[in-house]
Amino acid sequence: MSVADTIRAKLTDRFSPLQLEVIDESESHHGHSGWREGGETHFRVRIATRNFDGLSRVAQHRAVMDALDAELKDSVHALAIEVLPAA
Repeated sequence: MSVADTIRAKLTDRFSPLQLEVIDESESHHGHSGWREGGETHFRVRIATRNFDGLSRVAQHRAVMDALDAELKDSVHALAIEVLPAA
């Protein structure tokens, strides 16, 4: 399973999102710190979920980072998180 697929599965299991995008932005970071041949090092996550209702932005981001703790410690160098309105 690719890192993107793992991220998608973990966030889906944890948050039952109404919308979820996992975007591999690794190629635009070619030559930067943490970049590896083959990509899957720099990601952007766009997520909308009712599970974040009432949480601060910091708490929302911490929840995503907690769900992806193993990936952030191992294979993911950078993660941008965009929490979208759960409409």
